[in-house]
Amino acid sequence: MDGVTELGWGSLETPVGQVSVACTDAGVARVTYGSPPGPGPALGRLASGLLEAALEELEEYFGGRLKSFNVPVDLGAANGARRTVLAVLHATVGFGQTITYGALAALAGVEATAGPGGTVPPARVVGQIMASNPVALIVPCHRVVAGTGLGGYSGGTGTDVKRWLLVFEGAIPATLDWDPAGLRRLPAAAREPQPAAPAST
Repeated sequence: MDGVTELGWGSLETPVGQVSVACTDAGVARVTYGSPPGPGPALGRLASGLLEAALEELEEYFGGRLKSFNVPVDLGAANGARRTVLAVLHATVGFGQTITYGALAALAGVEATAGPGGTVPPARVVGQIMASNPVALIVPCHRVVAGTGLGGYSGGTGTDVKRWLLVFEGAIPATLDWDPAGLRRLPAAAREPQPAAPAST
């Protein structure tokens, strides 16, 4: 399958900005932040139905009415450790839960790998996989955190989106500047001083 040319896209507005979704006949193949790259080809009945279902479920999720996605996921292009880690994350880390990069690595059986700068530890391998997750939100890479704090996030506006999603799901407590309507911020005078964010792993 040529994942670029055969995907049909749809999008919706959410509290964390526009989210775009693409489906194949096998399931949701992409969930990304921002506008879709293009309309894509006309979809067959099965993929069209899956796309409609995925958009409806995401709308329900952001409306606070859905805690578990039911649409199938198509990890078609992923293979090896990447596919295993994404599948384990999708199957085991639910709404309101978090898992560390290291714990997910252990759960998925990830081992250290050789890299250009030396050995890459399992937790960092998982971090690299999370950064390239093709199905954000539904395969919940925002629930994977560092052992010392929030960790990084490559979706949307970065860690602001990750923090908003984790507060929304009840995984971490809200701060005074958290807005349930979205990523808007309260005036600076109304905010509590916040400690510096821990370094990501």
